[in-house]
Amino acid sequence: MTPPRLRCFSSLSRIMAEELRSSAPTASCGKTSASCTSYWAKTRALWPSVLRWIPTSTDHIIAAEKRLLSIVKTPYVQELVNIGEGPPGSKVRWFRSASNEPRFINTVTFDSKQDSPVLVMIHGYGASQGFFFRNFDALANRFKVIAIDQLGWGGSSRPDFTCRSTEETEAWFIDSFEEWRKAKNLTNFILLGHSFGGYVAAKYALKHPEHVQHLVLVGPAGFSSEQDHKSEWLTRFRATWKGAVLNHLWESNFTPQKLVRGFGPWGPDIVRRYTSARFASGEGLNEDESKLLTDYIYHTLAAKASGELCLKYIFSFGAFARMPLLQSASEWKVPTTFIYGFSDWMDYRGAQEARKSMKVPCEIIRVPQGGHFVFIDNPGGFHSALFHACRRFFPPDHSTESVPEFLASV
Repeated sequence: MTPPRLRCFSSLSRIMAEELRSSAPTASCGKTSASCTSYWAKTRALWPSVLRWIPTSTDHIIAAEKRLLSIVKTPYVQELVNIGEGPPGSKVRWFRSASNEPRFINTVTFDSKQDSPVLVMIHGYGASQGFFFRNFDALANRFKVIAIDQLGWGGSSRPDFTCRSTEETEAWFIDSFEEWRKAKNLTNFILLGHSFGGYVAAKYALKHPEHVQHLVLVGPAGFSSEQDHKSEWLTRFRATWKGAVLNHLWESNFTPQKLVRGFGPWGPDIVRRYTSARFASGEGLNEDESKLLTDYIYHTLAAKASGELCLKYIFSFGAFARMPLLQSASEWKVPTTFIYGFSDWMDYRGAQEARKSMKVPCEIIRVPQGGHFVFIDNPGGFHSALFHACRRFFPPDHSTESVPEFLASV
């Protein structure tokens, strides 16, 4: 049986031909609304058929985000935070992009009580900050919540992605986040990252621990390498024709987003089927939530390829990290809490192994009735786990030393 981490990727081999349809430029630009108008006017003249084939744009993404966040009752402010054209002292722009225009990080900040601790949330691969829509209200009662779209994803700028190494790819995300932090004048915040966002958050905290009070990693990716795992199934799988094809696709940087673009006007229906199937378990989405999330996911996936192209440089085939976090565990300087759903395909035992080498406080909490998107599957359980993780930042009447009994402390 194909392992869970490859099931989604395995379906690519059955519809490879569809990739040919997406070889032309996509209908998206990583610019501000004002400059997008000029860009779109030129692009329509040059690529009218492509514009009909992939009906999306940065404006579509922001509009879909607003529709999805209309479910949230807490008032918020959405802004595009200018992070410049590249990190100070760098000889390359974000990174090697042909354009020297400023780049922007799409940011939402929710109203909060005065003196609330600051919680910064980073989404995972193929996602955007709107995936936390079920959590913002509850979290805004305890935190000043700020959620971002990483550079190259969601409603943020999408520069050409031409990184050619793991180190440079990590710098793309770490340095852009640091420039965002400087622009927002933030320090002493709680940093939460999900999945690949957990990998980025951990790498950021390793490089800039002075700004992070507490690190919360939700189903984080990147703790083990292929060598650490010594996986016999992977060797056997690569020896099959299917494994050879998928390994080639992986190393060719063939992403799931390319399929969505390849399906063109049928893309939204493909995303709808995925959303309905993936989020049917746990506290499943209602009809309105499913519709709004599907619309949002489609526009974020179908837009110009940028940050998504990090995949082959960060992970080897099988989603094993090329520079695993486990090797850096002894260098950890920030107290950390790991949160996993009981059904998360990310293995919590990687966190257990890392904890052995950590010299800072570390907790591992598992949430029932939740998978990799535990904050969607079981938002109440996720909130309880997060509140417990951050208990030292709350007044005594809101804190508890023991893990709630319906959660599991590992």
